[in-house]
Amino acid sequence: MFVLGYFLQALSSVLHIIFMTATIVVIARAVLSWVSPDPYNPIVRIINQLSEPLLFMVRKYVPNISGIDFSPLIVLLIIMFLDNFLVATLNRIAIPMIQGG
Repeated sequence: MFVLGYFLQALSSVLHIIFMTATIVVIARAVLSWVSPDPYNPIVRIINQLSEPLLFMVRKYVPNISGIDFSPLIVLLIIMFLDNFLVATLNRIAIPMIQGG
């Protein structure tokens, strides 16, 4: 059973890194929306391509309120919830398996 425990612990670590990377990308996208960056800049294009699928899913259901886009805030809250819930749950399941109990 300890192999499954180590697998779950590794999976939780990978998920945590993915969630933190997504958080950084969404925050960078929100900051870029405050300025007018060059749309042909490769970094801007990568940030837009990585963040748009996440933001588009939320924009379908949440309209702009007086021109303010709340989708980055909602996506960040969802990412934080999933990070705190999934990673902690996987770690909690993995620890007894590793310890043999």
